[in-house]
Amino acid sequence: QVQLVESGGGLVQPGGSLRLSCAVSGVIFRTLLMCWYRQAPGKRRELVADITTGGRTNYGDSVKGRFTISRDNDKNTVYLQMNSPKPEDTAVYYCQVGGSHHWGQGTQVTVSS
Repeated sequence: QVQLVESGGGLVQPGGSLRLSCAVSGVIFRTLLMCWYRQAPGKRRELVADITTGGRTNYGDSVKGRFTISRDNDKNTVYLQMNSPKPEDTAVYYCQVGGSHHWGQGTQVTVSS
C-alpha cells in the first residue's frame, strides 16, 4: 500500500534552518504531484508548497523566499528546506500525494529561541 513517512522535524531557532524529508513507497513516485501542508494548533491545514513531476514549484505566500521544496525521484523522496523560520511557522508538517487521500503521519516543527 501507499506509505508516506516524514522525518526531520524538531526544535529550531528563529533564523536557523531545518530540512524535512518524506519518503514515499507503494506508488510510482516520479508520476506524482507532491505537496507539503502544515497545521498549527487551532488553525486550518494550509498548503506550504507543492512540486510537479517536472519540478515546477508553488509556494504559500507566507513561506515564499524562505522555504524550498524539492524531490529526488531516485530516492522516492520529497524535501522541504526551511530557511529563516519564524515562530509562526510552528506546526505539524504533513506530506501528501497531491489530490489524493494519501498523507504522512506528520512531523512537528517548533520554532523558538
